Amino acid sequence: MRQKAVLAFSGGLDTSVVVKYLQENHDMDVITVTVDVGEGSDQRKIAAKAKKLGVLKHYNIDAKSEFVHKYIHPAIKANALYQKKYCLATSLARPLIAQKVLEVAKKEKAGALAHGCTGKGNDQVRFDVTFASGSSLPIIAPIRDLNLDRATEIEFAKRHGIVIDSVSKKFSIDQNLWGRAIEGGNLEDPYSEPPDDAFIWVKTKNLPDSPRYLEIEFEGGIPIKVDKKEMDPVKLIQYTNQVAGSCGVGTIDHIEDRVVGIKSREVYETPAALCIIEAHSDLEKMVHTKHQNKFKSLVDQEWAWLAYSGLWQDPLKADLDRFIESSQKVVTGTVRLKLYKGGLRVVGRKSRYSLYNQHIATYGEGSAFDQTKAAGFVELWGLQTTEANKLVKQR
Repeated sequence: MRQKAVLAFSGGLDTSVVVKYLQENHDMDVITVTVDVGEGSDQRKIAAKAKKLGVLKHYNIDAKSEFVHKYIHPAIKANALYQKKYCLATSLARPLIAQKVLEVAKKEKAGALAHGCTGKGNDQVRFDVTFASGSSLPIIAPIRDLNLDRATEIEFAKRHGIVIDSVSKKFSIDQNLWGRAIEGGNLEDPYSEPPDDAFIWVKTKNLPDSPRYLEIEFEGGIPIKVDKKEMDPVKLIQYTNQVAGSCGVGTIDHIEDRVVGIKSREVYETPAALCIIEAHSDLEKMVHTKHQNKFKSLVDQEWAWLAYSGLWQDPLKADLDRFIESSQKVVTGTVRLKLYKGGLRVVGRKSRYSLYNQHIATYGEGSAFDQTKAAGFVELWGLQTTEANKLVKQR
């Protein structure tokens, strides 16, 4: 009896090629697992493609709700933006997908785990670390192991009758509820502007001439309402993606440092993520002390790095999660965003836990702040600075 390999399968070029490599080069039966985290693909078509490739069995797993509750919500609480730009959409999904592959491998008594990641990217780390943290099964990664480039893959696919859609020929796409990553083609030239047809979530032409206001209400750090409407967490993200994207908000184009040391030009569509994280971060400024905000920004940065670099299972992340969760008890309130021709900014916020006191902050009549007490404070605050400067002048 042939050994079985369980493959994380998206139905795209890479994983379709991997099926054939496992069958032909490793003489293995292949079980494919597609985890729906909101990529918008037709799961029946993916299953049909897997069957056409001759897999032994195919699993479709709907994990959208789990993805939001266990991965996206913690990322929102952590204001998770890698290098202040990337909302970690792919990074968050990979450990979930890998975990589901592990569950299927255990059920099917498989002899190996497989993925379609390259040796240049971050996903290999995310899959391998999750696999190795939960199993001792060997990991097969043909794209990486055989040093395959995209042209070779496309040629291999043609020889084996693997259908490739036009977008996959032009770009490498990864998509889920939290964002859409676009790579390859002319985007590899960091000076080349992404073409309009690279984007499907964010409108790039004929944007509305009037601003659109978006209200996001949080409770305990989690978004629960948008535009005063309470929504299922999955639908809330989908709704925000649609609204922000229609206003041209949500494109990211930056140079990113990958785990393996390569600098990469990355293009993303993340309308909901940008809006929600911007709103959440702003609300924290209102309800946390400056000391909390200063320290939490360091924690958030480290949390984003761990998630990005495939260390979702590291004990340090669990430690950071405890601190972040504790900090979210007061992050309840509403933030108002203004979306206009690709621009996004906070224009209002309110919370019952607000530390902002208008009676103290006002410059108008009736201020509760006694300015006469400030002179002594300023003298003491700047004491070491002024003394240091006096010594410099004596040299």
